[in-house]
Amino acid sequence: MILYEHALWLLLAALIVDVLIGDPDWLWQRLPHPVVWIGKLIALFDRVFNKTDYAPGTCKLGGVLTLMALVAAAVLFGAGIQAVAGLLPFGNILIVLIAAVFLAQNSLYRHVAAVRDGLLTEGLEGGRRAVSMIVGRDPKQLDEAGVSRAAIESCAENYSDGIVAPLVWFALLGLPGLIAYKAVNTADSMIGHKNEVYADFGWASARFDDLVNLPASRLAGLLIAISAPLAGGSPRKSLACILADARKHRSPNAGWPEAAMAGALGLALAGPRIYPGYTVNDRYLNASGRKDARALDISRALRILLGAYGLQALLVTGLGVLTSL
Repeated sequence: MILYEHALWLLLAALIVDVLIGDPDWLWQRLPHPVVWIGKLIALFDRVFNKTDYAPGTCKLGGVLTLMALVAAAVLFGAGIQAVAGLLPFGNILIVLIAAVFLAQNSLYRHVAAVRDGLLTEGLEGGRRAVSMIVGRDPKQLDEAGVSRAAIESCAENYSDGIVAPLVWFALLGLPGLIAYKAVNTADSMIGHKNEVYADFGWASARFDDLVNLPASRLAGLLIAISAPLAGGSPRKSLACILADARKHRSPNAGWPEAAMAGALGLALAGPRIYPGYTVNDRYLNASGRKDARALDISRALRILLGAYGLQALLVTGLGVLTSL
């Protein structure tokens, strides 16, 4: 249910602004990005509630309280901005601009394209340097195929949680939903790790992030599958790969867009990966596909990404027309 008037049209405007402008570097060089402020708040809770001499149960409770405080603060902040905007003559413009800040269409495309361009212009070292900006795995262990697969996997996963999920939560709950989602997602990326430091404290954030990303990951997989022909792929094969392999991913959500992309491109994605200090021995998605991905395959993934952008804009427009009737 849309909780305030014109939400979908404001969302469509925000999507357009983000595609055309993206994150203006000149602004964030002078002002901290809102996600930075969210990160500072999470770091503060981390220092207070996550101490090495605390019992595991105490750390887990601290993590639950941290999550509750983050969500409450984000909802109140978003609701406050929305209320103030409602009193201003051009308040809807303010909502559109703030919503656009939390979307990542432009930046995702640029970061993934930078990996392709790095491979084409500077070879393996250029690709490794560019891919290290978007993935956590050890770039020194990646060959050209590994760099290309990492970029494509990041493209698919970040499309879901960096674009579709914010879109969904803005459509449902406006700015409060959008900012609360970004707070949860940032908490998961900072403290939702299964290691000795965060296994207990980050448990609540990791589980809640899985929950709030569930609808977006399914929608993202579908949009990627429909866009498969733009890369010479088949929607049927992409959907079949989702049904067969999405559950093989260690994440209950990332497997959907990654499996969709694997099937659309005819590539084997995921699989064993080396991170600094440890190795992940996951199963491949679309294991019968090619493993020797190249820069050309990154270009194909980017065409699918652009197709998904167009489809989501059409979806928002269609829903806006229906809710206006």
